[in-house]
Amino acid sequence: MPSPKNPAPDAPGQKTRLSKELVLATALELVDSAGLDTLTMRRLGQELNCDPMSLYRYAENRAALLDGVSELVFNELEIFPHDPDWKAQLRRIAHDLRLLALRHPNVVPLLVTRPLSTPLGLRPLGTLRPLEQILSLLVDAGFEPTDALHVYRAYYGFLYGHILNELQEFIVDPEENEALLRLGLHRLPARDFPRLRALAPVLADYDGAAELDQGITILLSGLESNLSRQASPAKV
Repeated sequence: MPSPKNPAPDAPGQKTRLSKELVLATALELVDSAGLDTLTMRRLGQELNCDPMSLYRYAENRAALLDGVSELVFNELEIFPHDPDWKAQLRRIAHDLRLLALRHPNVVPLLVTRPLSTPLGLRPLGTLRPLEQILSLLVDAGFEPTDALHVYRAYYGFLYGHILNELQEFIVDPEENEALLRLGLHRLPARDFPRLRALAPVLADYDGAAELDQGITILLSGLESNLSRQASPAKV
C-alpha cells in the first residue's frame, strides 16, 4: 500500500499528486540528506517534480515548512504521560530523543533554536505536546505545577546540551590509533591544556548512550530527593 513517503507512481507526464503529508515527508528527507539551508520551495518543488507555487497550498511560506518538519520529527517521540513510574519514563524519553537526534542530526539545530524566535502560544501544536505530556507526568507524580515546569526546563536543557555535544565533529582522523592525534589535541600547548590533553583517551572513547544515562541518573536522583522533601510532613 502506498504511503505519504512512497506514493503510488503517477502516469508518465502526469503531475505529482501532492498532499501535506507527502510535502512534509519530502521536506524532512531533503533536510536529512542535504541540510536545512537547502530547504526552499524551489528545491522542494524539484524533489517533488512539481511547480513550487503549488506547494503554498500546504505551507504558506518557508517558516511554515520548517514548523511542519519540526512537528513531523517530534511526532516520532512517544510519551506516556500517565505512566506511574515517572523516573523510568523520563529515562526512556531521554534515550529516545537522543536516537531521534541521531536519525535527524540536520534537524536538531531547528528543534533547539527555532523556538527562541517564536512565542510559546504561536508554536506548532506538535512541538508543544511533549511539554504538555511531561508536565502531566510530573504533576501526576506529585510535583507542584510550577516545580514541574522547572523540572521540564532542567531536563530538556540537559538533553539538548548532551545531544549538541554528542553531535559535534570531534574526530580529526578516525584512522589514527593514538587518541591525542585522533582528536587533534596534540596541537594544543601542553603547558596551557594539561588536563584536556590527559583526558584524550576518555574523549576518544566517548559513549553517548552511557554518558546520557549517567547524567540522567544524577538528574533523576536530585529530582526524587526534592520530591521526597515536598512529601515529608513538616517537623514541629
